[in-house]
Amino acid sequence: MFSLSGKTAVITGAGSGIGRAIALLFAKQGARVEIIEVSEENAKAVCAEIDAAGGAAAWQICDVGDQSAVRKTMDAVAGRSGGKIDILVNNAGIAHIGTVLNTTEDDMDRLYRINIKGVYNCMHVAVARMVEQGGGVILNMSSIASSIGLPDRFAYSMTKGAVEIMTLSVAKDFIKHDVRCNCICPARVHTPFVDGYLAKTYPGREAEMFEKLSQAQPIGRMAQPDEVATLALYLCSDEASFVTGCAYPIDGGALNLR
Repeated sequence: MFSLSGKTAVITGAGSGIGRAIALLFAKQGARVEIIEVSEENAKAVCAEIDAAGGAAAWQICDVGDQSAVRKTMDAVAGRSGGKIDILVNNAGIAHIGTVLNTTEDDMDRLYRINIKGVYNCMHVAVARMVEQGGGVILNMSSIASSIGLPDRFAYSMTKGAVEIMTLSVAKDFIKHDVRCNCICPARVHTPFVDGYLAKTYPGREAEMFEKLSQAQPIGRMAQPDEVATLALYLCSDEASFVTGCAYPIDGGALNLR
């Protein structure tokens, strides 16, 4: 079950955190993984991990906010895969902390460019190819921020709400073309971003604040990237062939058990 053998999976932001976990798991399950990153160092490192484990991977540097760069990147991916893009995982994204009062216009533009326009750019190019080839799977990374008001996450929450509605729109528009589109809505996940945030914001109190953030979720801990990757594997596999237009929470009870 959950084999991705023979499939080409494009994963944006796959150099660290959740994207890295998805790339490693998809490769383990037989996919040919295409890592799309802005960090050459991170992209090479994940490719090396996949190669060492006997998987197949390639990497390419691409700014997902630039549509012409995305098009060139997807064309290169298709050239390496015999023209196919079976799976697209829109994982690349950036975070921001702030309310409507201290979120600047530049902040809004920067988050829109990556978290919204970047997702649009990748789907804009990939969906056309999927329709032509007779189907495909898209998985977008949203957040529980799309459903609840998280404090100090005004702009970030806005972008994740947009990701969720783009997911539903694409699912509806292309269901007759055998293109499935879903999104995952995680609560707090223990990634390098969390560690960096704590080190910058609470120097000397990292352990204390890590525990506080963990306990803020009903389950009493943060998710691990591997747990999100497992859900991603299901949604991108043939076993989920009846699933489209859904936003899946993976939240440790954050939405319903508070």
